[in-house]
Amino acid sequence: MRDLDYVAAVTATTGGGGALWLGGIAVPNRRLVLRWLRRQALRLADGHGRDLPPASPWLRARDVPQIIFHGSDAPEGLRAWAGDEGRQAEAIGALESGRPALLTVVDPAVGLHVTLAGWPVGPDRPLATRVRHLCSPP
Repeated sequence: MRDLDYVAAVTATTGGGGALWLGGIAVPNRRLVLRWLRRQALRLADGHGRDLPPASPWLRARDVPQIIFHGSDAPEGLRAWAGDEGRQAEAIGALESGRPALLTVVDPAVGLHVTLAGWPVGPDRPLATRVRHLCSPP
C-alpha cells in the first residue's frame, strides 16, 4: 500500500476559542482532497432540515456531522466556494505547489468559525504541526 500524500480536515472554533475537530481524511491525491472538502462544504451548507445525501461510498470516507448555523452567511459562503470553478482551480493549484488550501466561514451571530483545510503531507513537516497551525482559531 502506498503512503497517503494529502490530508483534509474540517474544524469549528467558537468565539471563546474552543476548538472542535469535525472530521478528516487522508488520501493519495489532491483531487480527492478537493472532492471531499467540496462535499463537506455542501453538506454543511444544505444540512438544515433537508434530506442529506447518503454517506460517501469512496475510500470509506466519513462525512462530518452537521452544524447548526444561526444565520445564512456561513452556509452561503460554503455553497459559493463549492460552486466556484475559479476558487476550486486556486485550491488545486495551492495543493499542487505544496501549499494548503483553506476556507474559513463565519457565523457572526455566535462567533463560530468553520474551517475546511487540505494540505500535502511531506517529510519536512510533521502532520501534527500542520494540523495545529492550519486549524487554529483565526
